[in-house]
Amino acid sequence: MLATLTEKTVWRIFNDICKIPHPSHHEQMITKYIVDFANMHNIACELDKAGNILLRKAATKGMENCPSIALQAHMDMVPQKNEDTVHDFLIDPIQPYIEDGWVKAKGTTLGADNGVGLASALAVLIDPAVEHGPIEVLVTTAEETGMDGAFALQPNWLQSRYLINTDSEKEGEIFTGCAGGVEFGTSFAVTYAVIPESNDSYVRIALKGLKGGHSGCDIHLGRGNAIKLLARFLAEYAQDIPFRLADISGGSLRNAIPREAFAEISLKSSDLPAFKDLMQTYLSTLKNEFGEAEPTIQFTLSDVDDNKVKRILTTENQVKIINWLNAAPNGVIRMSSDMPNVVETSLNLGIMEIKNNQANGLFLIRSQRDSAKDAVVSSLISLCKLTGAEYEISGSYIGWEPNLASPLLQLVKTKYYEIFSENPHITVIHAGLECGLFKKAYPDMDMISIGPTIVSPHSPDEKVNIQSVYRYWELLIALLKSACHLK
Repeated sequence: MLATLTEKTVWRIFNDICKIPHPSHHEQMITKYIVDFANMHNIACELDKAGNILLRKAATKGMENCPSIALQAHMDMVPQKNEDTVHDFLIDPIQPYIEDGWVKAKGTTLGADNGVGLASALAVLIDPAVEHGPIEVLVTTAEETGMDGAFALQPNWLQSRYLINTDSEKEGEIFTGCAGGVEFGTSFAVTYAVIPESNDSYVRIALKGLKGGHSGCDIHLGRGNAIKLLARFLAEYAQDIPFRLADISGGSLRNAIPREAFAEISLKSSDLPAFKDLMQTYLSTLKNEFGEAEPTIQFTLSDVDDNKVKRILTTENQVKIINWLNAAPNGVIRMSSDMPNVVETSLNLGIMEIKNNQANGLFLIRSQRDSAKDAVVSSLISLCKLTGAEYEISGSYIGWEPNLASPLLQLVKTKYYEIFSENPHITVIHAGLECGLFKKAYPDMDMISIGPTIVSPHSPDEKVNIQSVYRYWELLIALLKSACHLK
């Protein structure tokens, strides 16, 4: 179906990518596809120790003396699905479909982030209508879980002085900078107690139906974090009912806003009606507070399978975990004072789980300013000290400082206006882009980031606008055709 769209080469390659399982750290099959693609089309191909791939193609006739440009994309995708969707991301293909001018996926993330960018870079290499100077295509690994490939990129491998990152998600915006980030993991040692004999009900609470989304691009949209909302209910609304907590979990990725969270509790059957009433009161409160930002919130109660081993946390553990989750900061901390309507600092509580006698939480903190990032880390350390939680700080990556005097930026501004008779929006992105890490290995490289419009990446609502792909492609090939102007 996608191959029927205009710019068939891009859509055909993206359709191929959708057929190949490629979540982060499971990139063997997509790597084989890219290597086979290069061999089929006689394109030079190299792999480094981190699994990054570098493809090279000579200039088209008459452009041999133009400077080399690198196109860059990452090969992995975020594996998220709706709870009622049967899908194994390690073996099952993504099922894209077209609806109302958008390409979507059936019940899962689409992988347009960064599959469309990858498809466009590969299409450039084989489309005979595209004119370009010497060209390189860099495809990196494990971007979504820590930018592993970008961290491992070695100096002197790329020959290009200019790089176009294809991982932006709003057509018409040219990104010249991005936030840095760091992971903050927390853990409590968990001990268990015997369920009181008077507690004859053991039930599962489910808070779901939230939109979720990208913890950088969507953090300012007022969406709910399912983990935080469930903790709020347990700490505030349910405090007068003597329930006992057995388990609490939510989220699956540090960089995705949790759409669902769950808790298992024991309580007296006689308290169930009052507990259900509180749940309905809380659901009404959430719908009133979030409105159209979260129109499909669900808050349900169900029995737990009788065959499951049932146990509860000690009272001390329960109090610490619930209050820690409720008190933990989350969301936008500060908007930028330099860039209008741009988030400067935020954090996302992306994962909560109890496993192997440990209650574990994982945050991803983002900021344009290292000092502001450090301030958030400091506040989380203080919270951990107050509650007795252990913590670990890891995966720190630097931001990408804007260069408004960039020759590549000047060229893209000129070409955008020539093509569309309007000026692009020059900005920075609150999400992490690999460009900041590339600067470590290639400090003099001139970079920009462009892409089509992708809505709700990192969630099953992810979709890419078809018309924006055409505009993005038209701009991309115009930039390559104009490479000699960069001299």
